[in-house]
Amino acid sequence: MKFTDGYWQLRPGVSVLRPGTVESVEPDDRGFTVFAPAGRINGRGDTLNRPVVTVRFFSPAPGVVGVTIGHHSGGLPREPRFGLRTDDTHPVTVDITGISASLTTGELTVRVALVDDWRVEFRHGDRVVTASTARSIGIVTDGEGRRYVHERLALGVGETVYGLGERFGPFVKNGQTVDVWNADGGTASEQAYKNVPFYLSSAGYGVFVDHPEHVSFEVGSEVVAQTQFSVEGQSLTYHVVDGPTPKDVLRRYTALTGRPARVPAWSYGLWLSTSFTTSYDEKTVTEFVEGMAERGLPLSVFHFDCFWMRQFHWVDFVWDPATFPDPEGMLRRLHERGLKVCVWINPYIAQRSYLFEEGRQAGYLVRNPDGSVWQWDKWQAGMALVDFTNPDAAAWFADKLRALLDMGVDCFKTDFGERIPTDVVWHDGSDPQRMHNYYSYLYNRTVFALLEAERGEGEAVVFARSATTGGQQFPVHWGGDCESTFVAMAESLRGGLSLASSGFGYWSHDIGGFEGTPDPAVFKRWIAFGLLSSHSRLHGSGSYRVPWAYDEQAVDVLRHFTRLKLRLMPYLAATAEEAHRDGIPMMRPMIVEFPDDPAVAHLDRQYMLGSDVLVAPVLSADGQVTFYVPAGTWTHLVTGAQLTGPAWVTEKHGYDSLPVLARPGAVIGFGARSDRPDYDWADGVELRLYAPVEGQRQRVRIPAPEGGPGTQFEVGFRDGVATAELVTGRSSAYRCVVVGPGTPAG
Repeated sequence: MKFTDGYWQLRPGVSVLRPGTVESVEPDDRGFTVFAPAGRINGRGDTLNRPVVTVRFFSPAPGVVGVTIGHHSGGLPREPRFGLRTDDTHPVTVDITGISASLTTGELTVRVALVDDWRVEFRHGDRVVTASTARSIGIVTDGEGRRYVHERLALGVGETVYGLGERFGPFVKNGQTVDVWNADGGTASEQAYKNVPFYLSSAGYGVFVDHPEHVSFEVGSEVVAQTQFSVEGQSLTYHVVDGPTPKDVLRRYTALTGRPARVPAWSYGLWLSTSFTTSYDEKTVTEFVEGMAERGLPLSVFHFDCFWMRQFHWVDFVWDPATFPDPEGMLRRLHERGLKVCVWINPYIAQRSYLFEEGRQAGYLVRNPDGSVWQWDKWQAGMALVDFTNPDAAAWFADKLRALLDMGVDCFKTDFGERIPTDVVWHDGSDPQRMHNYYSYLYNRTVFALLEAERGEGEAVVFARSATTGGQQFPVHWGGDCESTFVAMAESLRGGLSLASSGFGYWSHDIGGFEGTPDPAVFKRWIAFGLLSSHSRLHGSGSYRVPWAYDEQAVDVLRHFTRLKLRLMPYLAATAEEAHRDGIPMMRPMIVEFPDDPAVAHLDRQYMLGSDVLVAPVLSADGQVTFYVPAGTWTHLVTGAQLTGPAWVTEKHGYDSLPVLARPGAVIGFGARSDRPDYDWADGVELRLYAPVEGQRQRVRIPAPEGGPGTQFEVGFRDGVATAELVTGRSSAYRCVVVGPGTPAG
């Protein structure tokens, strides 16, 4: 929210209190509190009728400094709160002198000036990464008497800001105003399904605003040299997360807010959907599945979208008997084909669903202030909302899903959860403003926890649309409703890169786009992008996404890229382990891997898939693509063609190709199978070296599909010969090869 009229004036009706000179500092075991009157104190009389801004500095986790800015502290506690993984035992150093007070955790220090004007510096070692200055903090009252607190942190010359959730506009957030408020707005607007009050800076730090409710960010858009963030109320808490690299920031941020769970090996294969409003029954499903098999198209998961249930009944979790008279038998037959099954759900209960009256009588549905059930007609007639703040309601919802798991369903697409009202009463007394975004967390946690309980840790997976901070623990997330165009393909990628910058480890999107029917060129280009994403799903709205509905070439393209992804499973599995273990996303903005290369700051039409594979989707029908190659010799993953950077390159690619390049010196494991993702990745693995250097030696770990320590190889390159030695684990056969211009991978 903007409070100023230019630099000098406030907007009409707005008044602001700002901290002046620090009056006193009170240390405690883990930090200190600063008391700063709103103006200078020259004598005792100046202490009368003088508001005081109270600012506490503390460290909730190693390398993280927390700041709470407060005015009046007598308000009632507001719930819910993000469930942070704080650590009260890590070393913290507090130093208070006559001129400054400082707190140090790891290499991050916050230093508050105790003389002259208000100034707070956040330092990594001797380098100031950001600062709060004389006009940064504001205790605001607007013309209608509403109170807000804002902070403004300095932006340096050339500093760029990323993240704030899955945002489909410009990847670099400088110059934007961003409202952290979940909305069902598609991918073509400034609204977002997944709003995260965290941003990542190219200057080597991150900022997490610890508020589930609406947070407004003005990234160089109210004050050009500062990022402002504000919340309504009398206090504001934020955390500065240390780097110095983007990976370091993401490690610390996800250690605080939660790391992505490990997902099952089968989930990395191709998912095929019925699509949304298309006409389908078991005969249609069988034809799709058999059509994929007949054409040699490996399929791992079949998804039933909304109309597996009867119209006007969403959700009652009852198969439509007119189209699916034998659901148990159908699920068994799909399993016999080696497929997993996903079904669509949401947390909304239509009035016609038998669950509506059951939930109403039990008190499981969100209520109006007068005690009646909250309802509206958007999406489903008379729909209500499950109250996940009620543990009994969450258990009731989970029990309904458990019956589907017992029937043979393997996972759920957890759709919706964004349009959450704020004029309601929650079972546990939660603040409706705070519950709006946080609802997505409770909803997806309920479903994911059920899957873990029933299927085991590492075997749970959802396809979720809504999220906020902490939601990264319940993967996978997909990009929502986009159009079927090249423009929408590009905006989807921007959304995925922004979400990755916000701590989410896995991400997917609808291959071909959701709204409308894609042109065959769009569909085929999107296939390559989709199969070189962490998870890959064919899904649309009113038209099918089986490739033969477009042309025979689409079948060939899908076969090529699906089999390529399945062979890449040794590499992808290791990348996924890094996401689970360290919070580093599988699909990475270039800035995450190359923070010292100024050319990558604004790149949002290419990405790194893991640390060693560069992908530049082709966003044109004619196959022309322009992309940036960082320093060194990069090798096409399959053909062995090489490019030397740093350089901008323009190429033209057929539908069966795109720029997919291995990093200089990379060792990438190719598996022995291309028909399914859940095989023994180490057995028969081919370890491919790309542009190795003389004397290169490195350890390469290949995870095991079932978990555990996996297999390690020692890979070397000397005198033009590549070698590999089994160190730990097992592999009955493996080999090591160099890929280059004269030796394509084949």
